[in-house]
Amino acid sequence: MSDDRTTVVVITRNRRTELLRTLRLLRALPEAPRVIVTDNGSADFTAEAVARLHPEVTLLTPGRNLGAVGRNLAVEQVRTPYVAFCDDDTWWEPGSLRLAADLLDTRPRLAAVTARIVVEPGGEEDPVVAELRDSPLPGPEWLPGPALGSFLAAATVLRTDAFRSVGGFHPGLWLGGEEELAATDLLRQGWWLAYVPELLVHHAASTVRDPTERRVLGLRNTLWFTWLRRPWLPAVRRTGELLRTAPKDRASLRAFAQAAAGLPWVLREREPVPRPLEARIRTLELARRTSAARRYVG
Repeated sequence: MSDDRTTVVVITRNRRTELLRTLRLLRALPEAPRVIVTDNGSADFTAEAVARLHPEVTLLTPGRNLGAVGRNLAVEQVRTPYVAFCDDDTWWEPGSLRLAADLLDTRPRLAAVTARIVVEPGGEEDPVVAELRDSPLPGPEWLPGPALGSFLAAATVLRTDAFRSVGGFHPGLWLGGEEELAATDLLRQGWWLAYVPELLVHHAASTVRDPTERRVLGLRNTLWFTWLRRPWLPAVRRTGELLRTAPKDRASLRAFAQAAAGLPWVLREREPVPRPLEARIRTLELARRTSAARRYVG
């Protein structure tokens, strides 16, 4: 049976083959969700292929690489109460979107539910799953799973109005760990985020990726998030920790240089979180030190 409560949003760039596979699998879902794709300026004829092979998909072509802001552009077109984010190399398990909507329907202060991620073709759990499952954050009894301090845009269903209320993903961060800032602003508004292992997303990592650039962006955005939202003393301490632990290589140097270059706009927009929320951020920071999924930031 179809389910009209959730729209799936996908961003893509120069991954035509992976995207077409994802769209084929999304089209086969029993929920039959509307799908919106933002093509971030692909040069491999991705948009033409989507228009030809998947006319049921709403295709947005801004003509340039918007990064994560491509999701914001798509969410402007969403008319359903919930939006499921999905990457061009991930796809949702049949029934998961329905269950996510059921959970959100009955928990009005729950902003987002993040799914368990399995890596294809082997089906083993993604390393980040352990971090989600073992989250140290306390939460109310009505949560459907462990309370989270952030979410994964490739595997999360969000309440559309909640996502819009924080302005979506910040354009300054562009891409790479952009979820942490949006999640923190949701938590500041009183929303809750949860991991729900009964939800499932499949991930077949694209071979068209630059892991070094990903590490640069991840480290840069970690610094920017720290300076934007954390009080001065924790921000200085965290910056020092990253300086000590990040790999001593050219990629880290680029990340710190880019972060420093962005200081003027970061300081203009700086809004430190209140003390109780900072305590939650610190708790997560300590827990993530042993996470295999966080090695790219040192």
